[in-house]
Amino acid sequence: MRTLKLVLAASLAVAPLCASSAAAPANVSAAVVSAGRSAENVKLDEARKPAELLRFFGLKPGMQVLDMFGSNRYWAEIIAPAVGPKGKVTVWEPTQFYDEKAKTAFEAFAAKTPNVSIVASPFEDPRLPANYADFALINLDYHDVYWVEPKYGVKRMEPDRFLKTLYGSMKRGGIVGIVDHAATPGGDTREVVNKLHRIDPAVLRADFERAGFVLEGQSDLYRNPQDDHSLLVFDPKIRGKTDRFVMKFRKPR
Repeated sequence: MRTLKLVLAASLAVAPLCASSAAAPANVSAAVVSAGRSAENVKLDEARKPAELLRFFGLKPGMQVLDMFGSNRYWAEIIAPAVGPKGKVTVWEPTQFYDEKAKTAFEAFAAKTPNVSIVASPFEDPRLPANYADFALINLDYHDVYWVEPKYGVKRMEPDRFLKTLYGSMKRGGIVGIVDHAATPGGDTREVVNKLHRIDPAVLRADFERAGFVLEGQSDLYRNPQDDHSLLVFDPKIRGKTDRFVMKFRKPR
């Protein structure tokens, strides 16, 4: 019996590092198929598998959610109805990319979605509500904290400062869900990001752990061994099919 208990304990200890095949909660599944979603965002579902991802991250009704880089409304359209009227979604968007077209579209969405709001501030100076979020999502964008692009007014940023702000916005025990394009290990991170918009998973993990977050799980939901990491993520040959990694971090209690 003692041996059996030890085996079970070991199994439970590693279980969070694997994505479960269990069905998504009914509220999330219903939100994904909601008729209120925009057609252009629905087209992204096949590649993004939103119900499976949000199940892995543990989205629940009533949560306060921070949707980073979310002015395209993709995740907010799903998360807002999933968390319900007692929950709230705050989108953060860099002002460099929140133009009049995006602003008009988001304002129309927010007008019919009362539990959604948006905060816009410069990319290099994210202004997030303090001690706010039970859950935060950064989908395919964290690598850009290493990006520098004068054309779009993107200045050199320090990942540690960015993550300090995010850490302060999370409640104790809050979850940060990360999806990003995988890069081959090695090389200068800024050079890799500027060239390919990819990031070494080990670099990202080290950044988050240095900021105080604890890795709670990983998922192979989007892994693609056919992607050799050599192409820019916007290259038509690989766009929407990149090898992506998923990490689930928690702010310790």
